[in-house]
Amino acid sequence: MKKLVLCIACIWLSSQVSFAQDSLIYTPNRINDFKWVPLPAIAYNPANGWMFGMAPSATWYMGNPENTKLSNLVGNLLYTTKKQWIFSSRSNIFLDENKLILIGDWRYFITSQPTYGLGSSTPNDPIANPSDPAVLWGEQQMDFRLIRFYETVLKRISASNFYLGVGYHLDIHSKIENFMNEEFDPNLQFVHDDYNSSLGFDLDRYTLSGITINGIFENRDNAVSPYEKNFALISYKINPSFLGSDQSSSTLLMDYRHYFNLSEKRKRHLLGVWTYANFLVSGKLPYMNLPSLGWDMFGRTGRGYAQGRFRGENMLYAESEYRFPLQKEKETFGGTVFVNANSFGSKYSGEKLLENINMSYGVGLRVMINKENRTTITADYGIGRKGNSGFYLNINETF
Repeated sequence: MKKLVLCIACIWLSSQVSFAQDSLIYTPNRINDFKWVPLPAIAYNPANGWMFGMAPSATWYMGNPENTKLSNLVGNLLYTTKKQWIFSSRSNIFLDENKLILIGDWRYFITSQPTYGLGSSTPNDPIANPSDPAVLWGEQQMDFRLIRFYETVLKRISASNFYLGVGYHLDIHSKIENFMNEEFDPNLQFVHDDYNSSLGFDLDRYTLSGITINGIFENRDNAVSPYEKNFALISYKINPSFLGSDQSSSTLLMDYRHYFNLSEKRKRHLLGVWTYANFLVSGKLPYMNLPSLGWDMFGRTGRGYAQGRFRGENMLYAESEYRFPLQKEKETFGGTVFVNANSFGSKYSGEKLLENINMSYGVGLRVMINKENRTTITADYGIGRKGNSGFYLNINETF
């Protein structure tokens, strides 16, 4: 707890020297009320360790604030204690009168993370797979590079909160190398290599390139830190080989979030519920493109576990979080308690979806550094099953 409080204090103090451009009077075709925070970054999670660098964030209006939602962008330029480089930009941009939404997720990683096998019952420590003794099961380290370019354009349907649109999604994993942190039987095969070999994928490089058809219901009062209402997304992704995918496939992603306000006087007092599902519908996916814990857009699923701790062809996830202010009148400090659950199914391991469920729970501290736009520093500690746990330091609410 001392570590958590110290980190929050350091980031909060550093944020006080950041700047924000003065508000602008709205005129057509002019960016309004642009606020830029070049926040020095100190962050942490189990997969990356401590991260240092810059985490610039920006909020602005692309139209009249009376009828246009707040746009936001979060960037990362980070180096980690695990010798990783992380460059990313993720954005939600609402054009004038919310007629269009542009959603971007761009990344370049020189990174590493452990993988444990497929399904919900994989062990923490490396062992021979009970169902296939020639394959390793449990923690195995992977070095890799990732280039990601996701961009989606959605058009508002009449004057409703419904949007329809299309997107392009590209993932290129390269320079993939498996290794162990301890000695192991050289006759055992890494699970990544065994899975990819069995389905005809390369072991050190693969590409997934596809088009998405998307529907969104955007009813939140603020996408950065909602106080009320709800959000829904359904996305069907087609990855044909003629667009560059190593093999053709299709997937279905569904995301629903609801915020129940518990006090009209203190909107920050609320209960948030999040459900997330990702399914392989047809074809085959390379190992690192399979649905996985912590690989949603902002990497927030699965507090209590490392990113990539569970993976499989099909994924179900649910989370509930109680958020509350810690001050009687001010909104600077807040807290949260949360619980989540995940389940993965895999044809490769023979495990069915919901056959095993992994729970996690935890607490968190919030520091609101921009009250008008609700930009918030978040610090959470989550505890999962069988000794899994994690400390997470980020910007903006988890969901």
